[in-house]
Amino acid sequence: MEKIVELKGVTKRISGKTIVDGLTFAVRPGEVFGFLGPNGAGKTTTIRMMVGLISMTEGEIVIAGHSVKREFEQAMRQVGAIVENPEFYGFMTGYQNLLHYARMYPDIPGERIDEVVALVHLENRIHDKVKTYSLGMRQRLGVAQAILHRPSVLVLDEPTNGLDPEGIRELRDYLRHLAVAEGLAVIVSSHLLSEMELMCDRVAIIQNGRLLDVRSFKERPGEAELVDVCFEVDMPGEASERLQQLREAAGELRDGGGGVLEIGEIRTEGSGSMIVALPNRREAIARVNALLVEGGLQVSGIRTLTKTLEDQFLEVTRGNRIV
Repeated sequence: MEKIVELKGVTKRISGKTIVDGLTFAVRPGEVFGFLGPNGAGKTTTIRMMVGLISMTEGEIVIAGHSVKREFEQAMRQVGAIVENPEFYGFMTGYQNLLHYARMYPDIPGERIDEVVALVHLENRIHDKVKTYSLGMRQRLGVAQAILHRPSVLVLDEPTNGLDPEGIRELRDYLRHLAVAEGLAVIVSSHLLSEMELMCDRVAIIQNGRLLDVRSFKERPGEAELVDVCFEVDMPGEASERLQQLREAAGELRDGGGGVLEIGEIRTEGSGSMIVALPNRREAIARVNALLVEGGLQVSGIRTLTKTLEDQFLEVTRGNRIV
């Protein structure tokens, strides 16, 4: 698939100590990509290398086809970023601040300012002085400023710091909207696992500067995976045996939506539960339920067993805390 940001073996050493060690991953246009790691994992160092604040020791970062090392200006034209807190002139209005930043770039029309203000829903307060803004409003204004020049990539380091629950939800909704409306690749570093799970399409987990895993939350065409589904039945042994026999002919069976009913691993758990790996589609689950009932088995409950981002994070980092 198309890549808008690509890290290839990125390494950073400071005073002989390796802070980031051979990071390799890619980010796609239109997705929100999360960045998680325990204390001192190298998240902020990686972000600073991506936006050109510090140099890399080894490796390559390519943004929209431009090397950060060899084509720095061309690469940075494709990036909008907020590292830590956005700073503005408090005695000026939000609109005046955006106008000031727009003058730093060539060919940004006034219509673009109105457009980004609408995207972050600041129309009713854009002509008020920034010193009257709440922290959440400043964050929104910061996002507006960062996308003024129509970048391909938006990088946000801990954007939810200091926000109340309502502000966090607003920011999450804006970022998801921007990814779709502007076709942006949004890269977010955060310590709020529950928010990252709601906000991101994929999350990269790093530890000691190394990439441990990239987890996907949003299913894309061709990327469907099997999930564990728990069926509470009166005779799990017989239920398991029936499905084992049917699995041999899985290519012949169809679920309620017309798709092939693929049955994966089957196992019993306790005295009344059977776990079945199935495609994450309601039709597939409903079809298995029907097959069990047709076989004379009583199904008293069905639930999908999914791991939260917190579970997955602790699993791959072996319980280490995050920043």
